[in-house]
Amino acid sequence: MYYVYAIKSLVRNYIYVGLTNDVEKRIAQHNKGQNRSTKAYKPFKLIYTEALKTRIEARQREIYLKSGVGKEFLKSLE
Repeated sequence: MYYVYAIKSLVRNYIYVGLTNDVEKRIAQHNKGQNRSTKAYKPFKLIYTEALKTRIEARQREIYLKSGVGKEFLKSLE
């Protein structure tokens, strides 16, 4: 299984969307500052996850959630 996830910065107005096969490990990496693109925005809280069967499906969903409509959906979850 692959997971699309969204995390929100607790200190700045920033939402990051990604995909992984281990959500807990990936969020821990973000919160430890091991990802260059999110390091400045840590710490994070998980706001959304979705399980998909293939990496291709997960990537398509990730692209959607990174779009304007997808970001509005994520903001509505807060």
